[in-house]
Amino acid sequence: FGRQFISRPGLKNGRRRPGIGWRRGLARAKLYPMTRRQTLRDMIAQARRITAFTGAGISTESGIADFRSPGGVWSQMKPIIFQDFVAHEDQRREAWQRAFSGRAGWTGRAPNAGHMALVRLAQSGRLVRVITQNVDNLHQASGLSPDQVIELHGNASYAACLSCGLRHEIEDLRPAFEVHGQLPACRACAGLVKTATISFGQSMPAEPMRRAQAATLDCDLFLVLGSSLVVQPAAGFPVLARENGARLVILNREPTHLDAQADLVLHDEIGPVLSEIIP
Repeated sequence: FGRQFISRPGLKNGRRRPGIGWRRGLARAKLYPMTRRQTLRDMIAQARRITAFTGAGISTESGIADFRSPGGVWSQMKPIIFQDFVAHEDQRREAWQRAFSGRAGWTGRAPNAGHMALVRLAQSGRLVRVITQNVDNLHQASGLSPDQVIELHGNASYAACLSCGLRHEIEDLRPAFEVHGQLPACRACAGLVKTATISFGQSMPAEPMRRAQAATLDCDLFLVLGSSLVVQPAAGFPVLARENGARLVILNREPTHLDAQADLVLHDEIGPVLSEIIP
């Protein structure tokens, strides 16, 4: 296919300067809107083991605001640092008020066309794993098995004990908090319980990171969907895939700093594009 960089009609800078992504001497091709989607369709058809890497952009089409954009979650509420959650009761209380009220908007939404396209791709046998930066549980809700989804930043749909790791369902914890003001505690060890997301200041989970690295090294096509690729260490996986010989595709509304390294870049909406390519 060569290295092909395509912008959505109306966007500026549809070309890029040669960079790291040109080291194989592949020719640049000018593609038109229908050609770029056909190229992606062909790349998916030729791939045998696909790993998808999803960010907030795939879930905005379900009505979930992203984190950093104007109007996003962190422009409306200050994140609670993990160390503050552990050390201060008032911070734990604020965190649980947010969780039970749904103020962050991370749960309670339905999967969209992009999520469902990935389910169809998995059913075809080509999609092996989905690595996600999202905490909204929408990949599992769409029908992917939990084993197929690797959650780098956890999951906001349930809680876990910080001491023993025991899972707690959010709705089981709600009555004691809302009726009696009782902060959730582990039913097994009485340890602190928080939503099973990775907070600022909290260590990345070792096992999901290990699985994500394995899935990255195992694929022949690495498909980035809706990620700005700025959050480390997660943003290193596309580079690792590319260096390991996989083709790299980035489908995101806005440019990313890794566009120059990709085999194909589409600045477009995820749901409509994938619905057309993966019917």
